[in-house]
Amino acid sequence: MIRNSSKALVAALLLVAGPALAADEAPYWQDMVNAGELPPMADRLPIEPFLVDDGREIGVYGSDWNMLVNRSKDTRLLVVFGYARLVGYNEALEIEPDILEDIEVEDGRIFTFHLREGHRWSDGAPFTSEDFRYWWEDVANNEEMAPAGPPNLLLVDGEPPVVEVIDETTVRYTWSAPNPDFLPSLASASPIFIYQPSHFMKQFHIDYGDPEQIARWVEEQDRPSWASLHNAEDDMYKFDSAALPTLQPWTITNEAPAQRFIGERNPYYYKVDAEGQQLPYIDRIIMNVVDSKLIPLKAWAGEADLQARGLSFSDYTFLKEGEQHSDYSVYLWRTARGSQLALYPNLNVSDPVWREVLRDVRFRQALSLAINRYEINQVIYYGLGIEGQNTVLPASPLYEPEYRDAYASFDLDEANRLLDEMGLVRGSDGIRLLPDGRPLEIIVETAGEDAEETDILELIHDSWFDAGIKLFSKPLQREVLRNRVFAGETVVAIWFGSENGLPTADMSPYEYAPSTQQLLQWPRWGQYFETGGISGEPIDMDDPARLMELYLDWRTSGNQEERLAIWEEMLTLHAEGVYTIGIVAGTLQPVVISNRMHNVPEDGVFNWDPGAQFGVYQPETFFFTDGYNGRP
Repeated sequence: MIRNSSKALVAALLLVAGPALAADEAPYWQDMVNAGELPPMADRLPIEPFLVDDGREIGVYGSDWNMLVNRSKDTRLLVVFGYARLVGYNEALEIEPDILEDIEVEDGRIFTFHLREGHRWSDGAPFTSEDFRYWWEDVANNEEMAPAGPPNLLLVDGEPPVVEVIDETTVRYTWSAPNPDFLPSLASASPIFIYQPSHFMKQFHIDYGDPEQIARWVEEQDRPSWASLHNAEDDMYKFDSAALPTLQPWTITNEAPAQRFIGERNPYYYKVDAEGQQLPYIDRIIMNVVDSKLIPLKAWAGEADLQARGLSFSDYTFLKEGEQHSDYSVYLWRTARGSQLALYPNLNVSDPVWREVLRDVRFRQALSLAINRYEINQVIYYGLGIEGQNTVLPASPLYEPEYRDAYASFDLDEANRLLDEMGLVRGSDGIRLLPDGRPLEIIVETAGEDAEETDILELIHDSWFDAGIKLFSKPLQREVLRNRVFAGETVVAIWFGSENGLPTADMSPYEYAPSTQQLLQWPRWGQYFETGGISGEPIDMDDPARLMELYLDWRTSGNQEERLAIWEEMLTLHAEGVYTIGIVAGTLQPVVISNRMHNVPEDGVFNWDPGAQFGVYQPETFFFTDGYNGRP
């Protein structure tokens, strides 16, 4: 059984200090409580709330956390940073109950969830097993809403779980074989939501709502069907609906289009501190949308209270100069990506000539050998990074030096030999020719959000040119880039390396297999898996097919020794195949923190998954020393 070890302490706290809880009401809500518009805090909490009692500083209520984002879609950060999950990672990257009070795991295949009695959605409606039943029966298994069926991460050898609603606070998921992916998928930065606020969503469902009203909404929103309407209204990750109830510490109060989004404290949030104060401490998160190029400048000017996104190591010196001017400190957190940035040859590119060239492992090996990583590390990262491929880091128990060193030395002679062996002859200008006679010119497409990408590509340009390859960079908007990769229009992209460079054998190896469209080296294969063959392309290369087979074996393994062997084979195949081309890992991430803000660690790890960037450090416990009393 995985259990919140604070359970008994919470009960004692509430028994002894229960009457004091009302006295500790957040000033933000006090007027509404006094007016009878909101229940007192003691009545808004679960019977046994999650107690945060890990020695961190007790905070005070109030104030706004100002944050800079570069697009309206970043309202999802309230879910990422809020990090309210059924189960979540702690700072040691161990999974433990969070929203759940308890979870029992039997044989790695039977998962019994125990909800917190009295837990409520942000609008005050009860959070119960009905929210799980509704999602499973009426959404995930509704052919109109989910033509491909439940998410692949909920299937074991193609088999969905047996879902049992035991009582109002107990739900059980059972597979016939182990499902080691299940809990990590719930703890992810972008998790699978296996529940929905059924009391709210039923109004959009044709089996529950008013058909005439649903038809009006479909017409007003120009949706093709009621199912499309429901899917647009129920996205708990995008967090773009002010009406959709949530369990996160802050709720979104306004919607796009806007240049400023406001997250307001959730009056029914389920966590308390060691003195019984309801979290979060901070009343509001203010997200200001600005051009990505302006984020370092605005952070320097003191317009962000806690900021890391949009900042890179190249901004560090500039940001340090602003510490006295704007009353903040700059911390350098470690990163845990397999590579800070990596090149992604698109093995599913539509151009048949390029597809043949990119699928020749000698070409990918040559591209990697023709990169001077030492120079990039010195020039861009002041020699502080770890040169090598996009793979696990030395701190991972799975690390072997040969994974990171594979084809990562700067060896132009070997790169040229491999290209010559492929028959890619040079033209009169020294640039090699593709098999159809076109010059071997690679357009590397970028998200255009960071000068770091451009600087690295300029350095790679020079060494690739010596191998007879001409590199051009093409900045695009993030969504445009991803859509071009998915459509097979992009030959090579540059993007962040693998998210989890610190895996254990018990963590999913999905990033090393064609398991999702989001992996830019084989998006069509990943899409084929995600959609159950409805779209995308089946894998038609031996080693990627083996990687997928191994990944599926891992997903059904109940034996840690077996999972370790699977990881080792996958990492070896990935190293030899050079499916992504890593550059430098272990870089440092500047984090700008207002000197008024407390409980933010000085030494942290900035990682997407696992970690949810700030999420693993429980931002609901961050606070300002000068909190104010009442609503603005």
